[in-house]
Amino acid sequence: MTDYWVNDGIGRPFFVVEKSVDPGLLQTLEYDIVPRLLDQVPNQPSDDQLASDARLSRFVMVFDREGYSPAFFERMWQKHRIGCVTYHKHPGKDWPEQWFSDYQVNMPSGEQITMKLCEMGTKVGQAKKSMWMKQVRKLTESGHQSSVICTAYDLDISAIAARMFSRWSQENFFNYMMQHFEIDVILEYGTTEFPDTQQVVNPAWRTLDRKRNQLQNKLRYRRARFAEMSLHPQDEADEKRYKKWVKQKAELLDDIQNYEHELQELKSQIKATDKHISWSQLEQSEKFLRLLPGKKRLMDTIRMIAYRAETAMVHLITGPTVNTSQARRLLQDLFLTEADILPDRENKQLIIRVHNSSRLAANKSLAQLFEHLNQAKINYPGTDLRLVYQLGGISAD
Repeated sequence: MTDYWVNDGIGRPFFVVEKSVDPGLLQTLEYDIVPRLLDQVPNQPSDDQLASDARLSRFVMVFDREGYSPAFFERMWQKHRIGCVTYHKHPGKDWPEQWFSDYQVNMPSGEQITMKLCEMGTKVGQAKKSMWMKQVRKLTESGHQSSVICTAYDLDISAIAARMFSRWSQENFFNYMMQHFEIDVILEYGTTEFPDTQQVVNPAWRTLDRKRNQLQNKLRYRRARFAEMSLHPQDEADEKRYKKWVKQKAELLDDIQNYEHELQELKSQIKATDKHISWSQLEQSEKFLRLLPGKKRLMDTIRMIAYRAETAMVHLITGPTVNTSQARRLLQDLFLTEADILPDRENKQLIIRVHNSSRLAANKSLAQLFEHLNQAKINYPGTDLRLVYQLGGISAD
């Protein structure tokens, strides 16, 4: 079972798409995620605004290399005016370092980072299926260049970098949710069969595809080694070393030719093998069942609501002396702290008196949080009692 989580720029979840049979990121994006985003993303530009500005995106999707497909980018732009941002799968040679300049990049979290960036227009794809995109590269201190391609033509270089390089927030979300919300725990053990017509990946095709990847890696390594030896030949004057060099090069060439022949045969087998077959065509030993979805969907919804609520409270108490991770630890302790619930019907209040922390700094942060919560003037559901939070018997006001 594969879950596709859709998060915003600071890692807050929008929704999750559950796939018992995984068709891959591209298909899930196009047929499951994009239709929901078109319906649910707020503040989308109007048709008149899109018509008046040929570079304007309806909204921007950022995803990993698995979603790299120039043809998919073109469909998203032509059909919906959706901008796509991902890492370039085939960036080519490094750009000269003197092309890069320092940019102040404002991250979605509010943090400002200095990055060495360079932008160029580039044609991505093959022949008629190619299209012009923006290519932005980031130069790290080690000299490595991270290449990003983008069809969000209305974004400048620093905005593109901010969106792509803030994807770590989603990785942090997964780590945090696994550690504190048990997002990876199986909640349901009941199973059900798939319909006979359900399309699944052919196990025979998957085995062949795995062998092809292994062969391509072996071939890639030997070609690189052969090229390196050709560029740095051994001096013939040193007869012993020269003969060893010639022998090694001949063995590499022999390996390359054998692997190329194997790869050609394997590609023919893959071409003759259906990638997808119906579930009923699977061998009995290869058939699998899917978990009943009800309980998991409910728990995923609760987790998303809880995480977004926690994140909102984190922003209320972060500051010069409290960073995001410290704020989350503080809230985790708060959720486990004992409290007195004191109804005050005369003043129409429901007082939540939270016991003091052992640390003065934590008490100050909690008092700041309670002040914000009290200003919201929220009634306890089903009553006319306003929730009032206090710390250790002293009003947060």
